[in-house]
Amino acid sequence: MKRQIPLLIAMIAGFVMIVAYFIPYTVSWGDTVIVWFDVLAAIAFVLGGGNLLKVHLKKTSDQVPGWGYSVITIVAFVIMLVIGLGKIGVNPAAKYPEFAWSGKFSEMGSPFWWLYEYVFKPLQATIFSMLAFYVASAAFRAFRAKNIEAILLLATAFIILLGRTAAGPALTGWFPDAIEGLEADKLTSYLMTVFNTAGNRAIMIGIALGTASVSLKILLGVERSYLGSGEE
Repeated sequence: MKRQIPLLIAMIAGFVMIVAYFIPYTVSWGDTVIVWFDVLAAIAFVLGGGNLLKVHLKKTSDQVPGWGYSVITIVAFVIMLVIGLGKIGVNPAAKYPEFAWSGKFSEMGSPFWWLYEYVFKPLQATIFSMLAFYVASAAFRAFRAKNIEAILLLATAFIILLGRTAAGPALTGWFPDAIEGLEADKLTSYLMTVFNTAGNRAIMIGIALGTASVSLKILLGVERSYLGSGEE
């Protein structure tokens, strides 16, 4: 029963959302299901936070390789939890001038704002900067002209790169009117609006079909991976 009941709840909720989308009279049913989802999501956040602390506290206690990163994770989690739940403001609010930290927590200078501006954003920029090198390395390996597909990929990437820089118009701007469509910037625009758009649409259609297929399997109880790997 511990697996059948969650399956039944998922099926009912899914069919209610489908019915509410097509039948105006049942829209309130869908709103109720969304409220239930928000409640469950809040509980899941609590469970997720507890599991995060449990895992990293165990790594720290056992001093497994890399346990220092677990300490950083725990400290950062606790700090953000206190600041987020406490809604610590920076300036006294007009309504409560006698309390020094009663201002809005999102105002400039507040602990939340300071952590976002001087901790989160620099870390985010660092990660994306490092990602550029990994992308360049992967592109170098992928663009080796070993077959027809790789040659087409290499040629297309070269044209796009050339058309997006100032070098493209400078090198191909002298083309006569008869072949002006082969100028780097115009050829890049053509590739992006025709071939790239067609590829994106094909991918989106595939994603939509895959989403519909998985959703139908969940509604019918065929897909049960979200219940975990326990016994039936």
